[in-house]
Amino acid sequence: MNASELRDVIAWMIGGARSAPTPPQMMAECCERLVRAGLPLWRIGVFVRTLHPEIYGRHFFWRPGAEVETGTVDHNIEESPEFAVSPLSIVFKQGIEVRARLDDPSSKRFPIVVDLQAEGVTDYIAVPLINTDGRPNASSWTTRQPGGFTEEQLDAIRSIAIPLARYIEIVTLRRTASLLLDTYVGNRAGERIMGGQIRRGHADTMDAAIWLSDLRGFTALSDRLPAETVVEILNLYFDCQVTAIRDHGGEVLKFMGDGLLAVFPVDEYLGDEAQVCSRVLDAARASRAGVEALQFPNGDAVERFRFGGALHRGRVLYGKIGGGNRLDFTCIGPAVNLAARLEKIAGRLGRTVVASERFAGIHDGGWSDLGEFPIAGFSKAERVYGLFDEAPVAAAS
Repeated sequence: MNASELRDVIAWMIGGARSAPTPPQMMAECCERLVRAGLPLWRIGVFVRTLHPEIYGRHFFWRPGAEVETGTVDHNIEESPEFAVSPLSIVFKQGIEVRARLDDPSSKRFPIVVDLQAEGVTDYIAVPLINTDGRPNASSWTTRQPGGFTEEQLDAIRSIAIPLARYIEIVTLRRTASLLLDTYVGNRAGERIMGGQIRRGHADTMDAAIWLSDLRGFTALSDRLPAETVVEILNLYFDCQVTAIRDHGGEVLKFMGDGLLAVFPVDEYLGDEAQVCSRVLDAARASRAGVEALQFPNGDAVERFRFGGALHRGRVLYGKIGGGNRLDFTCIGPAVNLAARLEKIAGRLGRTVVASERFAGIHDGGWSDLGEFPIAGFSKAERVYGLFDEAPVAAAS
């Protein structure tokens, strides 16, 4: 082992590994430098838990001469038979090292040893990467060196695990903050908050197509079903919309009971108003189809659902509003108010999707004129349009 080069790697890690701007690049450079320092590494893995509603953790694998492999696992991993007999399970649960020398018969209790032996691996050690709060992430280190790792080499691995843990914790906290902001306030809002726009009153005007929808018959549904069942139905119902909205360039800003507010920005990067409105209409049709196909077993019966929404186009004020230390990132303005009124008109007319004259006029074709309607709070009546390919049904509250 070259002690001077090992110290250089540790100092590089403590300094933030600035020559490697991404985690995969950091892992590649770190492992390559350790090999040059005299560590006979073969297959290295880093396993990091995340705070995410769908993703349990991320993994990174390095091998000599290959690109770093990355991937994710979901929360079911904890109950899987493979994880139960993995050395990593012990690391995550107990925060201790686990070593498996491939010439030691007791190591055969770990199925991964059999796989590694086929690669010529002679030694394996799983080392905890302890966060400052005491929770462990994990790393695994293997070699094909005859006789396995020496004690000096194991000490080198343990010494690099400490700065590696700090680096991972910092990167994970930043990534977690970004993911949580994306999950709970939306991508555009999250980027702004991470960029420093955190004070109340920060707001910009945005040209956008506006989407406002709700679940038809929600009041009656809530009255006759248990609250837990209603929450499950709402999650399934929102899945039908959120995926379609995001796939077509929109951003969900707010869930309001069974209601959903989303915007589709119009700008030079996302497309002109005709392109954006076309994508909004595609998203609305996809949502409608998803909700129509949605079925929820309820005893001997099957619950079916209807989606209702309004589409409008205009300028909105997009920013932080609130009181005290509780702020919300949302959009307001007459265009949002009009979309909300149109959504109520859609319900009264028994229509799934209606649009304002401004939206329908941009995306010409496929619309039928439903007439002019007075709009509460607005001085002028608004002409409302419905889709040609749907017929009105009995309105539900």
